[in-house]
Amino acid sequence: MSEGAIVGVAIVAFFVLILFASAIKVAPEYQRVIVFRLGRVLGAKGPGLVLLIPFADRAQRVDLRENYFDVPPQSAITKDNAGVAIDFYVYMKVVDALLSVVQVYDFFGAARGIAITTLRAVVGSMLLDDVLANREAINETLRVKLDEVTNRWGIKVTAVEIREIVPPREVQEAMTRQMSAERSRRATVLEAEGKREAAVNVAEGEKQATILRAEGEKQATVLRADGDRQARVLQAEGYATGLQKVYEVAQGVDSNTMSIQYLDALRALGATDATKIVVPLELMKLVEPLTDHARKAMGDKGE
Repeated sequence: MSEGAIVGVAIVAFFVLILFASAIKVAPEYQRVIVFRLGRVLGAKGPGLVLLIPFADRAQRVDLRENYFDVPPQSAITKDNAGVAIDFYVYMKVVDALLSVVQVYDFFGAARGIAITTLRAVVGSMLLDDVLANREAINETLRVKLDEVTNRWGIKVTAVEIREIVPPREVQEAMTRQMSAERSRRATVLEAEGKREAAVNVAEGEKQATILRAEGEKQATVLRADGDRQARVLQAEGYATGLQKVYEVAQGVDSNTMSIQYLDALRALGATDATKIVVPLELMKLVEPLTDHARKAMGDKGE
């Protein structure tokens, strides 16, 4: 085979490979292939291997995964004629690949335009305070209205999330003043509450201290009274014991010893400066044995 023939075969083989590659498409699980044959749609193919007729079929891929687009800040006028700027995200996914191709040219661009006009309509029906306070309600309203429009394109709007709402400058300044006043009010209330709680705690502490002092004084009085009582009891017991000892000793003392004690007592009385001395009758009776002993002694000497 000549070189020209070899080159010709190689060229033919190359074109055959190109035609073969263009006739075979592989669609992953998250994609569908819309096949057009001579301009007529055949339907959505995939996932997996999709065979095409070269030069007759044309394929367009559609991604079924959830996607999003960002709507830049859009100016809108509220019901009370206040201008706000709002930017948000729109999340959506293709649920019908065929409709997303044959019913709309660019569903992302179309959805963005619908989102902007719907936002202005929703905000225009609300007061500024409601716009600032009901962000979740606006998100849900936008989602529902967008989904009603995009449903005919085979698109499902899954969520709308407002990122930021910027009110007019004068409104921001008023809100700042209001927040400052509210914080001052809360600080005043908290300070008053703190003082009240402190006063209550101090009064409670003083009450508890008074109770404890009274309880301590009561216990101290009881202890002192108990100590005095025990001291008196011990003193009485000591005095009784002393008297008992005296009584026991007195039982063993004879009359002569007692007489001597009385004589000593008389001698001590006589040593004083008193001019009158009162002698008890009992003392004279105790002295009689002494006089008897003296008489006996004198009688013995006379004999």
